[in-house]
Amino acid sequence: MSAPPLLLTEKLIQSLRTLCARPSGVGQLDDLGATADLIARMLLGLGMQVRIFSDGPPVIIARRAGRNDRSLLLYHRFDAPPPGPWLAWSHEPYQLAEREGALYGRGVAEGKGPLAAHIQALQALLHAEGELPCSIVFVADGGGLLGSPSLPAALAAHSDLIAADVCLGSAGERDAIGNPICYSGSKGLLQVRLSARGPAHPLPAGAAPALRNPLWRIAWALASIKGEDEDIRIPGFYDSVDGPTRDENIALRAIRLDEAGRLAAWGADGFLFGMSGVALVRAEVTLPTCNLSSIHCEPEHELAQLPSLATAVLDFQLVPRQDPETVATLLRAHLDDRGFTDVALERLPGGYPPARTVSDSLFVRQVAAAGAEVFGSLLPAVPAGPFALPLQLFVEQLACPVASVGMALPDSSPYGPDEHIPLEDLARHGQLLIELILALGGE
Repeated sequence: MSAPPLLLTEKLIQSLRTLCARPSGVGQLDDLGATADLIARMLLGLGMQVRIFSDGPPVIIARRAGRNDRSLLLYHRFDAPPPGPWLAWSHEPYQLAEREGALYGRGVAEGKGPLAAHIQALQALLHAEGELPCSIVFVADGGGLLGSPSLPAALAAHSDLIAADVCLGSAGERDAIGNPICYSGSKGLLQVRLSARGPAHPLPAGAAPALRNPLWRIAWALASIKGEDEDIRIPGFYDSVDGPTRDENIALRAIRLDEAGRLAAWGADGFLFGMSGVALVRAEVTLPTCNLSSIHCEPEHELAQLPSLATAVLDFQLVPRQDPETVATLLRAHLDDRGFTDVALERLPGGYPPARTVSDSLFVRQVAAAGAEVFGSLLPAVPAGPFALPLQLFVEQLACPVASVGMALPDSSPYGPDEHIPLEDLARHGQLLIELILALGGE
């Protein structure tokens, strides 16, 4: 059976408008709960069995049986970064706007946009055929940006609904000619907070010769973790990292990124160390990272003072064979060995190991082929990308292959003002899912 016609864009726009109007800022549990209720109603409208796990950031799990025994699990997140100053937006961030063929609003390129496209894809299939060719499981995560702290408990509590043969995420970007990249895995995630305490209350700056400044302690500890050469200096950090296989190297050499578009959109003069081409792709796919997200002190102002507390948040994106718990242990040992026993280390909630599926597995090939039906050529495939997703949680519980396909462009601005995505790209993301479901259904 051939795929139904391209999604009805008016219904897609209407669904996304409803989702965008409901703020779901990262960590805002009341807003996230209201958004979870809205998504649950949308999924109920598809005839799905729906449950909401509410212990922490909410997780929605839904299932609808199909004609055959095959099951596809779709993972989405619906929490969103803060919009920042509204004056920086051309349109209100929580009111969907359409301009020159593109949709604007917080979450349209990453999060709510892919979610709406997949909901409408299922609606189109049900409208055309009255049933789904294969069973569908929906997992919508309200804590995706926080490392999915609620997801393991949600999956364990509702294991009867999540049984699936394969799993598809919606994250990633496009190559230089605009085709989505198919990732046969994802990086893992570890987030930690370092903290150093100073005096019981802030003191005048003149006390600096007499007492340790906690901000300096944090600065020196951070400098010991990563150098100007970008090398992570934690002993043992790289010990378990494998280089790409021969087949993966072949795939990496075939990828062409929109480097000029990235640099223009990101306001950058060049990439680290002048990287380009295969070197840039290989670095993003195969290297683990240590990113410094924030530094704070208490109280936080510009008055000359000796602060009472200083903190820093680090996030590590991990590659296959690296384990978050092991990396946290190595980091603690490193700090102690370097004399920073006074710097506390707190592992933040969430986090997960990296996921990896063999790139020539049947499912990855089916995803790439489904893309060919929509974009005219097989989707380029790589082992992972510059993002973290909790796909390994599904691998561990379901023993299933995983893949991810995104649609973001270099200038989509999912963390900045005027987040946007071409409407056609959103519709094609849904159409790709239709093609994949038909393939899994044997049609």
